[in-house]
Amino acid sequence: MLSTNVAIVFHSRYGHTARQAAAVKEGVERADGASAILIPCETAPSHWDDLEQADAIIFGAPTFMGGTSAEFRVFAEATSNIVMTKGYVWQDKIAAGFTNSGAHAGDKLATLIQMALFAAQHGMHWVNLGLPPANNSTQGSANDLNRLGFWLGAAAQSNTDQGPDLAPPEADLATARHLGWRVAQTALQFARGRIAHRTQAPSTASALA
Repeated sequence: MLSTNVAIVFHSRYGHTARQAAAVKEGVERADGASAILIPCETAPSHWDDLEQADAIIFGAPTFMGGTSAEFRVFAEATSNIVMTKGYVWQDKIAAGFTNSGAHAGDKLATLIQMALFAAQHGMHWVNLGLPPANNSTQGSANDLNRLGFWLGAAAQSNTDQGPDLAPPEADLATARHLGWRVAQTALQFARGRIAHRTQAPSTASALA
């Protein structure tokens, strides 16, 4: 069976984004042949090899002051010295992102854009959420997937007076699972494509000669 491995690198200050990250992992592992590892940003220095071996990396961080948390930025900046000095070793890996904040909007899009740009700097392929916006009509519900209406990645909202045992709500966790599953499926598709490319490469080269 074809397999793929996905690394989920995240920072969580109060536990809400960690719960979202766990949901992303659940989604990855719902895809046949996919496995996932959770890597808190604080432990990234001991997981550089895992990240290099991963077929896909999903980035997660809470949105603070209109952007990623400082701890996530420390991780991102460290990759310039540790990863890029070895060459473009993350190039052509699959990438995606998720974020959480107390406000329904909270400028979470700015965080996802920062993550997408970070992935682009490494030559990665960004996977969007792949869900239409929901909860935007009289037929909608706060229980819908993508209830917050984001396209670039998975967004969650956690009430500031609730702990991670209650927030984010199930709809946002289900949206995170969808993102994990979608990334795993995309990574598997790329793996199949690489196998097909290797099989067809000689005839293709002859055709171009």
